[in-house]
Amino acid sequence: MPKFAQRMSRAKPSAILAIAEQARQLKADGRDIISFSIGVPNFLPGPHVYEAAHKAIDNDSGQYGSNRGDTALIDAFLGHMERLGLSGYTRENVNIAVGAKHILYNLVEALMDEGDEIAFPTPYWTSYVDIAEMLGMRIKLLPCPPEQDYKLTPQQLDEALASKPKIFLFNNPSNPTGMVYTKDEIAALADVLAKHPDTWIVTDDIYNQMIFDGVGYHNFVQARPELAERLIFIDSLSKTYGMPSWRVGLMAGPKDVAHACLVLNSNHITSIPEVASAAGAAALSGPQDVPQAKCAELAQKREVVLDALAAIDGVTCPRPSGAFYAFPDISCAFGKSHNGRKIENDLDLCAALLDTKDVACVPGSAFGEPRAIRISYTCPTEQLKPGLERIQAFFAELS
Repeated sequence: MPKFAQRMSRAKPSAILAIAEQARQLKADGRDIISFSIGVPNFLPGPHVYEAAHKAIDNDSGQYGSNRGDTALIDAFLGHMERLGLSGYTRENVNIAVGAKHILYNLVEALMDEGDEIAFPTPYWTSYVDIAEMLGMRIKLLPCPPEQDYKLTPQQLDEALASKPKIFLFNNPSNPTGMVYTKDEIAALADVLAKHPDTWIVTDDIYNQMIFDGVGYHNFVQARPELAERLIFIDSLSKTYGMPSWRVGLMAGPKDVAHACLVLNSNHITSIPEVASAAGAAALSGPQDVPQAKCAELAQKREVVLDALAAIDGVTCPRPSGAFYAFPDISCAFGKSHNGRKIENDLDLCAALLDTKDVACVPGSAFGEPRAIRISYTCPTEQLKPGLERIQAFFAELS
């Protein structure tokens, strides 16, 4: 029998989606599951987005789309970038793909050869490791423990870039921690990046509209404009606009990088559908009342989560200022038992929490930090406090 490609031995399904699927199955079986697992925003876009989609259906061209992306969507994205303070980009700097994950996959394919090194902070989004391993890259992890608020320091970055990794991948706001870098923190890291010209910089900033506390969104090119010649900015409609199933990912960077992704699109997907493009353009250029209201709602939910976690003895959680995640250190539970069941690690804890309290969370080890769990607090408001109370009860029953 013919064999699979060797890379498939390195390919793994998403740990997050596996847990979310388990929770869905238990709920279908009649269990009262409250899921804090998957990172979906759990709201829908405004009516103007659906109107644009219906109009696109009514005016279907019957043609293939552009490998770069629909012009109206690109222009809407450029306007969005201007509002973020990212100026100087043109249509030739942009490429559109099937979600931010596809953008990232294209970039790794376009910029790295097998065996090249990619560096990124820990905790990390699970797909960073999965994509890098599948494509045969060497991974340099930069540990950012809760003791330093899950944030990368300039010294760490300087030491990591000394080995000249091909890509430095940076996520702000962060999934899984919800941490957001301040303007000064971004400027300090940008100064280090400017000293190391042999490394591409990829900023995965898909939560840039979900930032609280007045921290604001900041990018390295704002602090050091010369970095624009090797920096690629990734964005998505999934989180900000409640559009994960529309699969619209966007990137802006050097023209030759955007062209390389265009070439890959021409062989991978040709283009994203007209309907998704029209909906995306409407989302980016139309009224922003829905995402603004949801951001305010998420900030309030965050306070509920942090208050509940603060009431659990031994649990600590650096204060997130963005996205919709909390990433508490729950290692105080290790070595204890719950109703006779030993809790040795984050996997044990999440399994016991789901089995005994019907609450689904993602183990921190999926993100490279086994002392923590990820809580995605976008569940319906009426489920938030009951779910947190179940977590409190679980810890209270440890012995």
